[in-house]
Formats: sequence, structure tokens, C-alpha cells
Amino acid sequence: MNGGPSGFNNAPVTRSFIVASAIFTVFSGIQGRADKLGLSYQDVYQKVNFLKIVESAFAFSSTPELMFGLYMLYYFRVFERQIGSNKYSVFILFSSITSILCEVLALALLKDSSLKFTAGPYGLIFASFIPFYLDIPVSTKVRVFGVQFSDKSFIYLAGLQLLLSSWKRSIFPGICGLVAGSLYRLNFFYIRKAKFPEFISSFFARLSWPSIRSMSATSTRNVMGSVPSYAVRPVEPNYPAPVPSTPEPLEASIATLVSMGFDRNSARQALIRARNDVNVATNILLESQSL
Repeated sequence: MNGGPSGFNNAPVTRSFIVASAIFTVFSGIQGRADKLGLSYQDVYQKVNFLKIVESAFAFSSTPELMFGLYMLYYFRVFERQIGSNKYSVFILFSSITSILCEVLALALLKDSSLKFTAGPYGLIFASFIPFYLDIPVSTKVRVFGVQFSDKSFIYLAGLQLLLSSWKRSIFPGICGLVAGSLYRLNFFYIRKAKFPEFISSFFARLSWPSIRSMSATSTRNVMGSVPSYAVRPVEPNYPAPVPSTPEPLEASIATLVSMGFDRNSARQALIRARNDVNVATNILLESQSL
């Protein structure tokens, strides 16, 4: 199992979030503030520190948490490809804010001045486990010493490691993330229909433009290098090369859509209609599901 094509193709918001999380974590570590991050009763109800609350939503408290967290954020980019960057940005904002509010409520109920929740984007990570469980199918199963594992097991184990990394300091943020993901799934306040203004999507699209350009250039060079020399002759303007009406979809494109949770036959038919354009095919499949 994988998250689709390698890299951040069609996932600019995920890339920006991962970079921001890594930068916040490194800077907090350099400044010696990593152990001071995370919400506590004092930060919320005695001496409110909004900057610390925002920083704690991005920066991890330790290197192991950073490694496991960024790995899962990278894998979950599949959801941005599935629902689009705009709606995925709404998902990030909703899950982060809902998780923070849940943590604030938990601190109020516990009233433990010595308890400090661990820092990091736990809200987004564990909210993503809801669609991961419900929407991503199991493709392979193996048995190891009589115990059955699926191709999704490693993601669950990584999530469990992150959840238990700091015992109750990390368990509460993880549970709050699951609550946020469940509320999004239940379309709380019709959140799944919400979208940001187009200029925000355009901003992230511009951030991803260099990588897309370099990828396209590499792909073009590979294709041109594999074509015989006689096929690269100039084409007469009045005689354009014929375009097949029903091109056969590429296996890699079908695999990309299947990894997003779509049926293989439906993915193939959508790619035929979209002339092997994965983005257009994804929109076709999503529209058919909403009917």
C-alpha cells in the first residue's frame, strides 16, 4: 500500500504543512523551548499565551515524534489528492481548531496544573485516521507467526506509537484528533461543503509550481529519449497527428486512483473519459459519488 505517486504531486497543501511543522520543530529545538511546548492548564486559564498555542499546533516535542508524525502526514497526502487542495485546507483548519478546543475542555475538566499535553499537529494526524479507516481499502494481507497483518497495519502501528509516545500527555491530543475527524465525517455544520476563496488555492498552487515544472520537464525528456529519431520529425501544420478517441489508461494512473479508494473498473472508465488525466478523472469519480 502507498499514498499514490511519490513526492508531493497534487498535494501542495500537505507539502507546505510538513515544511512548516519541520521548521517550527527545528527552531523550537534550537532555542531550547521544545520541552516548554504543549498546552497546560496555566497556558489556557491562568496566563493565556496565544503564540504558544499556535506554535504547539505545528511543532513536535521530540525527534521520534517528528519522524513518525511527518511520515503519517506525508502518507495522508492521499486525502488531499482525493478531495482537492481547497477542501483539504478546510479539513486541516477544522481538525486543528476542533482538536485544540477539545484539549482546552479536557484541561478544564481535569484541572491538573501539572499536566501538559504534548505538542504537534496531533489533531490533523489522528483526524486523518477516520477517513483512512473508512475509505482506504485493504489490498493485501499476510500472516507473520500466525498473526494476520494487512498493508494498512504499519500506518496503524505508527499511529499507536505516536499516541502512546508520552502516555496521557499524548493520548488526550490523539483522542481529540479522532473526535475532530469524526465530526468532520459527520458533516458537522456542513463543514464538508465549505471551501476557501480561490486565491488561497492559487497561492498553494504557485508554491507547488516549481516541482511540477521540473517533474514535467523530466517526464518529457524521458518520453522523448525513448522515441525513435524518425518519430520526432516536424509535423505539417495542415496534417496534425491523429489522436485516438478512446486511449487506454496507463496502469500507473489506475493504481493512483485505486490507492485513493476508488474501484478499479470505475477508475479505468473515468480515465478513459478524462483521456488519462488523473485530476479530471478524480473529479469525475467524486461527482459520481455525490449523485
